[in-house]
Amino acid sequence: MRNDSDFVIGIVAIIIPELQSKFIDLRRNTHRTMKQNPVKRALAQGEPQVGSWLAFGNIHTSRLMARVGFPWLTVDMEHSPIDWSTAAEMFGAIADAGCIPLARVPKGDHTHIKRVLDAGAMGIVVPMVNTVEEAKIAIAAAKYPPEGNRSVGGGLHVLNFDASPSDYYQNANDEILVVLQTESPEGVENAEEIYSLPGVDAIFIGPNDLRFQMRTPDGTFPTAEEHEAMMQRVLEMGNKTGTPVGLHVMSVDDIKKRLDEGWKFLALGSEMKAMVECAENWVQELDLKSSDEAMINY
Repeated sequence: MRNDSDFVIGIVAIIIPELQSKFIDLRRNTHRTMKQNPVKRALAQGEPQVGSWLAFGNIHTSRLMARVGFPWLTVDMEHSPIDWSTAAEMFGAIADAGCIPLARVPKGDHTHIKRVLDAGAMGIVVPMVNTVEEAKIAIAAAKYPPEGNRSVGGGLHVLNFDASPSDYYQNANDEILVVLQTESPEGVENAEEIYSLPGVDAIFIGPNDLRFQMRTPDGTFPTAEEHEAMMQRVLEMGNKTGTPVGLHVMSVDDIKKRLDEGWKFLALGSEMKAMVECAENWVQELDLKSSDEAMINY
């Protein structure tokens, strides 16, 4: 007579191959649809998109910020100590929450752009694009051939787009958001040519850098009126070329003002500013300390 263990082994021998067969068939018949980039599509249709900036490099903060309702968040790798591994974790946390993770790269070259996209960013923000050639280099680095020269590799990008590798490589060029920054008078002078290039999805002004780049040889800063006039030239050129343009602002009132003016791609502060500003307000309401100057400017 067979003992209990022999009986169990016999049942398992029958069931497991059957389950494996069904699982394999299920996988073969499953069609996975790659996520689209709603921010890129909204901008292409002229719809404003308001997001924010991440500078801490903290995964928990990123998860929380990705769930408050912003359609996109930019991980700032230009002016923060965020490293590649941390950035990849942040991109994943943001994407898992249904928010679009962007990366501001330190430099608009092939190496930096390739690495953030392979790590799972769904778009790039490229600083200090002053010439047509610099713009072309950045755009090409974000596109697979034949549109660009992005090399094939990595595995995290497919996770954030919920795609198979073949689907990602086939469709990534249509989903990666390419944002170029105009941050100097030279960039403004070359704006029409830059903004007219195929592959430019949006333009973004860094107001602080633009102001510093406008200083005269003796270090004199532009007046507020001169600075604003330069930014308005960017908006006018965006309207002329049909390119969405935006900038970084520090208050909800400024967001509303800029939306009324026609700006489309706007960043409101950062998680750092939100935390420090809230804490400073608490301290002032309690009369613990008076602060003459804001600690955080973005």
